[in-house]
Amino acid sequence: MPELPEVETLARGLQRELAGRRVLSVELWKTDFMDNPAEIERELPGTRIQRVERYGKFMLLRLQRSPQTEGELQESALLVHLGMTGTMVPRPASEPRAKHTHLVARLDDGRELRYIDPRRFGRIALLGGEKLREELQRFGADPLLISPEEFVQRIRGRRARIKAMLLDQGVLRGVGNIYADESLWKAKIHPARLGARLTGEEIESLHRALQQILEKAIVLRGSSISDFLDAEGEPGEYQLHHKAYGREGKACYRCKTLIRRIVVAGRSSFFCPNCQKTPRRTKTGRRTKPVRRRGTSKMAAKVALRKG
Repeated sequence: MPELPEVETLARGLQRELAGRRVLSVELWKTDFMDNPAEIERELPGTRIQRVERYGKFMLLRLQRSPQTEGELQESALLVHLGMTGTMVPRPASEPRAKHTHLVARLDDGRELRYIDPRRFGRIALLGGEKLREELQRFGADPLLISPEEFVQRIRGRRARIKAMLLDQGVLRGVGNIYADESLWKAKIHPARLGARLTGEEIESLHRALQQILEKAIVLRGSSISDFLDAEGEPGEYQLHHKAYGREGKACYRCKTLIRRIVVAGRSSFFCPNCQKTPRRTKTGRRTKPVRRRGTSKMAAKVALRKG
């Protein structure tokens, strides 16, 4: 599933291609992943694409239209989530449309903006005003913009596994499985550590690692694991630089220990068992023996253990 670097790469490419273009007409095919297809068909034509930006794992096509009739959306955004296999690309109208093309917006320069998604796990919604603000308020801070102080507060403020917190879009918006594993490897933090138990130095190290990795991945146009292509139809290159993600059974680049895979927060997590030490069991999680008083039998001690 495209994460922050892939969505940022595509959004930047579409910004170069689409800013200022006017939508003349819209055609829809399968719409089960669209929030409001009838409204998209009705309201999207006649709008001008002001800019394309990333918000977490979403793309926002900021739209504007000249008011014509009461009740029309004057300022709105087309919210686009690529799911696992989605992409959005401008193409000449004369070029044959790819299979699984579900939205086509005809532009005023003769091209078509096409959304293609074989598995339809993405999402498209046309939102404006309060609905758009409510939608965006659900998400946490942008990991590229968050300060070290706020990052520390967010991580220490929840008693959850650090991998789970990095994936929680209400904590940080845009981080997914690939870049969570890569950042934890770089910071030498086990994915199952509790965020509240990390030291300030460890959290600051993770903040630096996360930002450095995301910025490098953007420069290399993201990771193309299976389907991701940028606005020019080209794959990313950051998958050639992965240090942990997808490398189970391969040697760690730091210490040569074999990379392992475990499940944390319901997701496969790749880590080095030597560089990223397994968290110690807490006192509440450790099985302790009952205190035996003088004259107490072993059987009584076992009963006490079961009751306790």
